[in-house]
Amino acid sequence: MSLVEQAKKKAAHAAVDDYIAKHLQNVDEEAPLVVGIGSGSTIVYAVERLIEIVGEAKKAHGGKARQVVCIPTSFQATQLIQDAPHGLLHLGDLARHSVIDVAIDGADEVDANLQLIKGGGGCCTQEKIVAVNAKQFVVVADYRKQSKLLGEKWRKGVPVEVIPISYKPLMRKFETLGGRPVLRMGEPAKAGPCVTDNGNFLIDVDFGTIADPEGLHKEIKLLAGVVETGLFINMAEKAYFGLEDGTVSAITKPLAKE
Repeated sequence: MSLVEQAKKKAAHAAVDDYIAKHLQNVDEEAPLVVGIGSGSTIVYAVERLIEIVGEAKKAHGGKARQVVCIPTSFQATQLIQDAPHGLLHLGDLARHSVIDVAIDGADEVDANLQLIKGGGGCCTQEKIVAVNAKQFVVVADYRKQSKLLGEKWRKGVPVEVIPISYKPLMRKFETLGGRPVLRMGEPAKAGPCVTDNGNFLIDVDFGTIADPEGLHKEIKLLAGVVETGLFINMAEKAYFGLEDGTVSAITKPLAKE
């Protein structure tokens, strides 16, 4: 396993141990533990650890454990949940479980204030819907994803999901905001634009380093045809980073000023 993959695994396992393991101790709790499952390569390790601790809890309590219902953010997340050993994870949805206890997801970049760029994998809208409906939203990433300002390390731009008919006018609008927009293509597997799980297009807009991600998010959202941006503002409460030396560091959301 490469150094980067080891770092991803360390961060993902730490987050699951800190945020989910404690909820499995009360095996008599009738309400299921509802967990939002993000998308991307780091989440594979989070689901791996989730399966392990649920299995350990069942073994420790004679086969009895609190039910864990997982809400996916993408086709990939759905497959990870369905591929779990029988009876350990249960596939759910927001129609039946509109409040999520904990959501865990990766990020393309995390700044010093816990603002995020997400959507490199094409799932930013569904990821945001799950995250905003979670009581706790936690991010897992490797050391390459941590920056002082968004745009320092992630140079592929801010993903913006748009209604297909609007993509040309929106590309001109993004230029007036100082961005360099590129319509994401599906190559090499698909000829033509990348199409999201919602049937929309993605435009990646390079704004350079972003000093005011909240203001930029608001400007973009006001444009007709924009479905959602990959800027996750004031949503995460903690981010775990697997480091090159094998340890894990974390940054936590500052307490609100009274």
